[in-house]
Amino acid sequence: MKTTISIQRAIEKQIGSKIGKGKIILLLGPRQSGKTTLVRMVASKSGIDPLWLSGDEPDTRGLLAEITSTRLKAIIGGKRLVIIDEAQRISNIGLTLKLCADMLPETQIIATGSSAFELAEATSEPLTGRKYEYHLFPLSFGEMTAHHSLLEEKRLIEHRLVFGSYPEVVTHPGEERELLSLLAESYLYKDIFSLGIAKKPALLVRIVQALALQIGSEVSYQELGQHVGADKETVERYIDLLEKAYVVFRLNSFSRNLRNELKKSRKVYFWDTGIRNAVIRNYNSLHLRQDTGALWENFLVAERQKANWYAGRPANIWFWRTHSQQEIDYIEERDGILRAWEFKWRTTRPPRIPRSFIDAYPNCVTGYVTADTVEEFLVENVTL
Repeated sequence: MKTTISIQRAIEKQIGSKIGKGKIILLLGPRQSGKTTLVRMVASKSGIDPLWLSGDEPDTRGLLAEITSTRLKAIIGGKRLVIIDEAQRISNIGLTLKLCADMLPETQIIATGSSAFELAEATSEPLTGRKYEYHLFPLSFGEMTAHHSLLEEKRLIEHRLVFGSYPEVVTHPGEERELLSLLAESYLYKDIFSLGIAKKPALLVRIVQALALQIGSEVSYQELGQHVGADKETVERYIDLLEKAYVVFRLNSFSRNLRNELKKSRKVYFWDTGIRNAVIRNYNSLHLRQDTGALWENFLVAERQKANWYAGRPANIWFWRTHSQQEIDYIEERDGILRAWEFKWRTTRPPRIPRSFIDAYPNCVTGYVTADTVEEFLVENVTL
């Protein structure tokens, strides 16, 4: 039996405010990130008794697949709130949800899904103008800061770099290794495998392990393919699947002005550093590791994406590097303003932004992030 998570999620109030607004609510994110718990909390606070349906249940999948409006009305009856969990496993779910939106405007539908290649793509066209879409990730630095203070969360950063922030991992101290191993072995690829999308499961696992060893470094599909025994097209397709299953995400290189800027390079990061460490079975403390800088970089880039998603701050993001190995860890463009940051776990002096970059982009706002200044990058308007 799972422990009820008492940590408030950043988008709970946003989702709650959309109840009864006449549109489908979609909640996407990795398995075990707390989607079901969040929806239960939203439903409880709405005061409406919901009808719960789960796409993981075979009878539910059969009930909702290829459904007619008459049958749909009979299933839902007079319920004003219907929650469809793991909706991506239901055949033609996009058309089913469109039918709900059109035929049952007084009923609020909330659908959750853990694979963007099924739910998001299946609903993108049928639900145009008929949905609110949200993303939920493992617990964020901002959420944990709100839960038990900035000071406490900063003290736990080293722990987060090693064990990550999946809700069950965070709420069960002392069981991190066991829970992460279970997540990595049982849930990480569940949707990809269950839907039959990955034809070579062993190859997928090898690619994930190779990516885990390359965080913070540029990824060449061709070199990765040579390492795992696959062509570059297969590697790119499998990375795309992993991205849509919320295991990893890609960061492309920034290039506008300089001839020697890398133009078609990319890095691949994990949404959770604990999952990354579980994949390579390395839970060593930071003082015993050679990859602390890469973990810190992965942590900051992933946490910044969570913060932007939850705050409704869409941004274009990149890293920057030249053929002469000058580099900047993270660049973001939002509201017409270009910003660039360097990341250092610990440092006694500010890292330098390359002069060639400053000359090429004189209006760019620059800065750096260390363990001591992390809140300036990840949380706005916080206090100790």
